[in-house]
Amino acid sequence: MRRLHCFLYLIPVLAALLLLCCCTRTPKHAMNRQTTDSAPYMKGSPVLIDDTTVTGLRIYYPQFSRIDLVCGTMPSKQDTSVIYCAEAAFTHELLDEFSHSNIDGDHVSGGKRYAGAKCYDNSGAFAWFDDTTWEFVHGEYNELLDSVAQAGGMGFGQAIIIHDGESVRPLWRDGVNQYRALCEKDGRLCIADSRNEVEYDDFVAMLEKFAPRHALYMDMGAGWNHSWWRDGRGKAHEIHPTAHKSRYCTNWITFYK
Repeated sequence: MRRLHCFLYLIPVLAALLLLCCCTRTPKHAMNRQTTDSAPYMKGSPVLIDDTTVTGLRIYYPQFSRIDLVCGTMPSKQDTSVIYCAEAAFTHELLDEFSHSNIDGDHVSGGKRYAGAKCYDNSGAFAWFDDTTWEFVHGEYNELLDSVAQAGGMGFGQAIIIHDGESVRPLWRDGVNQYRALCEKDGRLCIADSRNEVEYDDFVAMLEKFAPRHALYMDMGAGWNHSWWRDGRGKAHEIHPTAHKSRYCTNWITFYK
């Protein structure tokens, strides 16, 4: 009987300890908050998103089979083969009608080379040849465009920020804005966006911390930054909404699943 009484006395103590353990354990959803919040963007998505590697940057990793420079009309969200698109080269003038000559710099779209407007800011270029071959160049890129056109690929000129791991023109621009760059990181193509409006040199500092092998500027600013990506459920998400100048955009780097 005494043992039974002792056991009965222990029941409240054991219940209190069990309750204390349950209350102090960290819930699973709190431990994996970033993974849970980003679930539509990460698991099974054709575009992987990294918000954590560098504070202030959001990195988009399209899981693509091909890339093109779409010109004239922005890819439709109804085209489910498109998983990411954003303005690439600068647009020269605000014109109501599209012309390849209004894209800053010569460019290759759908395997065909087009003459663009003269642009002294274009200090380099990006070209995609096939699913395993692409190239970032610093300096003259005329021969690169000829080669990629013959291969049936795409290419465009822009301002190089980082080439072969070295900052090229870190103070090329100034002013507060949300900035974007096409990058190669650890052998993968990605797009790095500043999550908030920052000074350009601060954006470059974040890119340097991210440490891509190459980084090429992409056109931004209200309207020009209108872009979107597709999640694993097939839903398209706008990165920046349309604005007045969106109607003047001329070209989009487009990733296809």
